[in-house]
Amino acid sequence: MHTSIYVFSLALGVALAGISENPLSDSFIEKINNIGSTWKAGRNFDANTPSSHINALLGALPEKGNSLPVAHIEVAEDLPESFDSREKWPECASLKVVRDQSTCGSCWAFGAVEAMSDRICIHSGGKSQTSVSANDLLTCCGWSCGEGCDGGYPSSAWNYWVQHGITSGGLYGTNDGCQSYVFPPCEHHTTGSLPACGESQPTPKCTRKCDNSTLNYKEELTFGKSAYNVPRSENAIKTEIFNNGPVEASFQVYADFLNYKSGVYQYVTGAYRGGHAVKLVGWGVENDVPYWLVANSWNEDWGDKGYFKILRGKNECGFESSIVAGLPKL
Repeated sequence: MHTSIYVFSLALGVALAGISENPLSDSFIEKINNIGSTWKAGRNFDANTPSSHINALLGALPEKGNSLPVAHIEVAEDLPESFDSREKWPECASLKVVRDQSTCGSCWAFGAVEAMSDRICIHSGGKSQTSVSANDLLTCCGWSCGEGCDGGYPSSAWNYWVQHGITSGGLYGTNDGCQSYVFPPCEHHTTGSLPACGESQPTPKCTRKCDNSTLNYKEELTFGKSAYNVPRSENAIKTEIFNNGPVEASFQVYADFLNYKSGVYQYVTGAYRGGHAVKLVGWGVENDVPYWLVANSWNEDWGDKGYFKILRGKNECGFESSIVAGLPKL
């Protein structure tokens, strides 16, 4: 049914392979839109944004083999055509939050703690609204998780949750739990009122103590009961999300993705920029094109209010081959 879409994508990539201008330029954005793909490009980043800033946002490193078991998932037969975790579990506040990783390549940690927070709420029936600390995971997991602000391994983040636990904590400057994120939100993009991002920052030191002196770090630890890879199967991924909540996905980012504004993203043109980890919250169909619904961590000024849709069912940019998740210990 959708064969023409995928053939179009391959042909388009070959046709535009020679484009060498700045991928954030108006001319590059215009060429993408003139082709007439399944998505629309627009300005997210200033055309003069340094490559170093873009690179710092992409922190999912290639996994070191199969560090987690592959879950056996009994695929549901009656899954809906469209699904949004925010609508199924409206009582979970974390599902509605778009975080900002700021000037640190911590997407691997953000995608993990976002899904962990959602799943704690979901599996507690809404009784626990604990926000899992991105800062604690980023700073304390150490070498087993990768290189902190220079990138990490999503599967190791989930394994760390099971073996060591991650304390509570929310966004920068909040009192939401033990340890809030150390870097303030900043304006990566051309619209918005946040302060400029500045230079990429080194990984902060692990402290294992709470910002709020009334809280105890160890008492605030959350733990995973299990951690696993989700099989590379569209229906298995859908079943996992439908039954247990959002998952963490990693994929290959090319230059055109930086300009995403609306529609269903599929690769058009541009050089490979790095690996990125995000939170997958649902799926649907738009203009006969199947998609995954995804929350990014570049604040709400990017893309479609912080979200994007990506082609579903064809492992676009490796999206369906690197899905990790786990269940909370309540």
